[in-house]
Amino acid sequence: MPATSVPSSPDTAWKVRPIVGRRWVGRALAAGLAASFAIPPPVAVAANVNIVRDAETEALIQDYAAPIFKAAGIQGRDVQIFLVPDDRFNAFVADASRMFINTGAIMTAETPNEVIGVLAHEAAHLAHGDLAGIRNSIANSTTAALIGAMLGVGAVIAGSSAGLKGLGQAGPGIVAGSMHAAQRNVLAYARAQEAAADRTAMDYLAATGQSGQGMVTVLERLANQVLLSARGADPYVQSHPLPADRVRTVAALASASKFQGKKDSADLQQRHDLVRAKLAGFTLTPQQVGRRYPQSDNSLPARYARAIAAYRSGALDPAINRIDELIRADPDNPFFWELKGQALLEGGRPANAVAPLAEAVALRPTSGLLRILYGQALVATERRDNIELAVKNLTVGLQMDPDVPVGWRTLARGFALIDNLPRAELATAEGLFVLGNFGEAKIHARRAQERLKTGTPAWLRADDILTYRPPSSR
Repeated sequence: MPATSVPSSPDTAWKVRPIVGRRWVGRALAAGLAASFAIPPPVAVAANVNIVRDAETEALIQDYAAPIFKAAGIQGRDVQIFLVPDDRFNAFVADASRMFINTGAIMTAETPNEVIGVLAHEAAHLAHGDLAGIRNSIANSTTAALIGAMLGVGAVIAGSSAGLKGLGQAGPGIVAGSMHAAQRNVLAYARAQEAAADRTAMDYLAATGQSGQGMVTVLERLANQVLLSARGADPYVQSHPLPADRVRTVAALASASKFQGKKDSADLQQRHDLVRAKLAGFTLTPQQVGRRYPQSDNSLPARYARAIAAYRSGALDPAINRIDELIRADPDNPFFWELKGQALLEGGRPANAVAPLAEAVALRPTSGLLRILYGQALVATERRDNIELAVKNLTVGLQMDPDVPVGWRTLARGFALIDNLPRAELATAEGLFVLGNFGEAKIHARRAQERLKTGTPAWLRADDILTYRPPSSR
């Protein structure tokens, strides 16, 4: 999903951005070093991955992952799960602390169990330390390949200088053969990891009392998608076991589980369907939404998707009417209130957005993104009596979720509106730091520190930015 398909407003409820900031700067995700559920992500070595932020979707995925991580012996707070705006079905881990799942995987999955199976597979990669193993395999194979390549070059030189035409002609073949053998070694190692991750994922599902059928369904879907392209494929040059082989293995394990017939709870299925509808509303055109959720479908998820499509089309009042219908149907859903506030804020009515966003925060006070969006609405009113409340919510929200640049920019504006310029400079520095603009961040941090009391928490934070040195890229 290209960034242009997402509203360009300052909201934090639905935002695409590159992964940069204090934990990610300079860490490109090389396709060859990512363990993925379906296929290695097509990410250029020098590129950053775009992610999308949404409080509702992130909360659902975290709830899916929590029991799996516990079964895997993984501390959930040590692993961040990011949503990638891509309509393909895939998920992958890039290192020991970051897991990525495509929005397309959630939209395609018809049940929570399907997504949970994918998360279990990726958790197995983390628990097994597979990425470190792949790197070691690549390093070892590269050494072997280089030796073979050098021998090949030597043969070329020997053949040309000594007139040994046969050996000279064999040289390029030795080079190609060495590299091909190295590639096969790495791919063989990756296939073994993927097969092991499938089996371990089934163990995690059983340990958490869940069926493995969702994972079988996902693999069957993938097998059908690649059926034609896989015909005649060399199984030794694949990064994953052939889908049909994976289906057979996982289906056997699933059928042997005592939880095979267990279904997702109705409440969890409803949350899943609502998130799928939300993703559709934000990523598809109104016409596509209408085909996927026709007017004849009066379910809550269908009405949710159509309400989002209406607001994205610019028809604010009809959209608010649709959202109010959702709220009447489920007044305790914080994300319906969030949507109303977001639509009003983006529609140029920040004063009207304050109340619904306050309700969203009251219903889900632990969401940093909701607090930041609420703070944005309060600051946008430019009413001084709202600013202190805005600063409070923005500060708390950014403590929960510090890597939200627009939150820092809004906090800076809030401090400026109440004439607290040192704190405005520090918030500006924080936002620039999150974006990886360390030079500009230091300029603002220096300005802030000069006017802050020495030794205070704000002064110390400015000092942290001033003394920060980015990790070497070598």
